[in-house]
Amino acid sequence: MAILFSGDFHANAVNEMEIISKDFLLNQYGREIFDSIKYHIILGDGGFNWPGNQRGDHKNFRALSQRPFPVLCVTGNHEPVLGMGKLRETDIGLGETVYLIQTEPFIAYLKRGKIYNIDGFRTLVLGGALSIDKNIRVPGTSWWEKEYWTDKEKKDLINLVKTENTFDFVLSHTGPNRINKSLVEGEYVNYSLKFKDEVALLNDVIDLKITCTQWWCGHWHKDDYLYDEKIKRGYQYLYRTTKVVEKTGDGITRY
Repeated sequence: MAILFSGDFHANAVNEMEIISKDFLLNQYGREIFDSIKYHIILGDGGFNWPGNQRGDHKNFRALSQRPFPVLCVTGNHEPVLGMGKLRETDIGLGETVYLIQTEPFIAYLKRGKIYNIDGFRTLVLGGALSIDKNIRVPGTSWWEKEYWTDKEKKDLINLVKTENTFDFVLSHTGPNRINKSLVEGEYVNYSLKFKDEVALLNDVIDLKITCTQWWCGHWHKDDYLYDEKIKRGYQYLYRTTKVVEKTGDGITRY
């Protein structure tokens, strides 16, 4: 079995559905690989249940229901679920519960700061990022109350990786700050001031404390891959492309 990865969805605000629709995936990967997909992971900003977007959600749910696999979302920074108060949780056999958004098609959010076993991949889930578009006069203004990690969540995460620190994958929304900077610094004046993001800085801390093969990110609306030769770790950013990964006897196969 395999996992499909994609970047920000934004409730299909600018036609992100086109790269994750059934027909597109069948055309890109073929029937055999499509049928092997067990989970679809969106790397943040799923945007489901955005206030006033019921018609758009209904259309998106109809398109996603044509595919046989569930959707698991990383929490981004444009997530109405972060402002919904108590969320319904369900256990789907991944080692931790998920926040259930929709049953048909199945759509759920992975909890940040938790470890999941997703199709045989030991996976640390993070999430969140700086919002620079909520109020351009007040950089970093949050869209939702729980957009940033609480102090308790941060403390619990640091304590977790003291003993649980070996993973196949890390899933986040933004990447570690040092990797983000390598990716986009040349495109922005005063990068460090404009994008001073406590979530990315937290990711820097975690990046130094763990061992993993691949770190998966969204947020930056880029499709790029960076590899740190020193620590033998890849950082995959996705937006307008997808990746399919499966565990094989020889290791990890990517399509």
